[in-house]
Amino acid sequence: MKKYIDQGKVDTRSGFGEGLLLAGRRNSNVVAMTADLKGSLKMGAFAKEFPERFIQCGIAEANMVGAAAGLAITGKVPFIGSFAEFVTGRVYDQLRQEVAYGHTNVKIASSHAGITLGEDGATHQTMEDIALMRALPGMAVVVPCDYNQTKNATIAAAEYNGPVYLRFGRPSVPNFTGADEPFEIGKIYKLNEGKDVTIAACGHLVWEALAAAEMLEAEGISAEVLNVATIKPLDGETLMESVAKTGCIVVAEEHNMAGGLGEAVAGVLAANRPAPMVFVNGADRFGQSGTPAELMKAYGLDAAHLAEAAKKAIAKK
Repeated sequence: MKKYIDQGKVDTRSGFGEGLLLAGRRNSNVVAMTADLKGSLKMGAFAKEFPERFIQCGIAEANMVGAAAGLAITGKVPFIGSFAEFVTGRVYDQLRQEVAYGHTNVKIASSHAGITLGEDGATHQTMEDIALMRALPGMAVVVPCDYNQTKNATIAAAEYNGPVYLRFGRPSVPNFTGADEPFEIGKIYKLNEGKDVTIAACGHLVWEALAAAEMLEAEGISAEVLNVATIKPLDGETLMESVAKTGCIVVAEEHNMAGGLGEAVAGVLAANRPAPMVFVNGADRFGQSGTPAELMKAYGLDAAHLAEAAKKAIAKK
């Protein structure tokens, strides 16, 4: 089994900030917009280098979406940034009517997603955003796993023709993918080969999946780990190829049970290759206040719980 090395813990939102800057250097049409959260979204470097292409919209998210759609119609590539709760739930009508329905080339940069936002609590911890964005026709949904992949996914989003929802987080997490590894929207990345069980994960849960695979290996269980960095469009071919080999799957995500990665995977497998499935997610609950590590453990979103879920999936074969 391949061993991945933590190159140093860093927040994925900083990967977005670096990717945004690089995308801006590559393409003069890239524009950055935020709803009074330049620091939190790590847009400062872009704003400093390209002040004429940075727009501070204030706490007016709906107006920001409308302005971004208008800019996209003129040929610009706008990235709109806010906390995940505010840039999805608060402006869902505008995203539906002005971005998705018009298929405008707007990139939605969603930070502080999931319960790992931490102490701010349930009002700010969106665990429903992937479901909301998956439901919009034509919307790509991207959930990268670390700093490097978030940077590269941001660059890919700028080059992608169509609306993209890019989800990342606040806490510092292991950075383990290649710094210059090209990112392809719509591709599943196989991190480990295995024969007994597939573990498919996205975002912060990918590192936990790798740690769970190591635990299982110590018990003689071979786990294949898939980094499902794009939830929509979903790479069904790679998914089915893995499950055909292992015969069962665990799906792990920092999101509620409804409408997320688990249901996306289940839909593909149920229609094409039925297999035993076990889901690791936030169930049907809101978040609560606590440190990211405390909450991940409390909600069962850690390596130990993933390893136990793998054994349950194997037992169902």
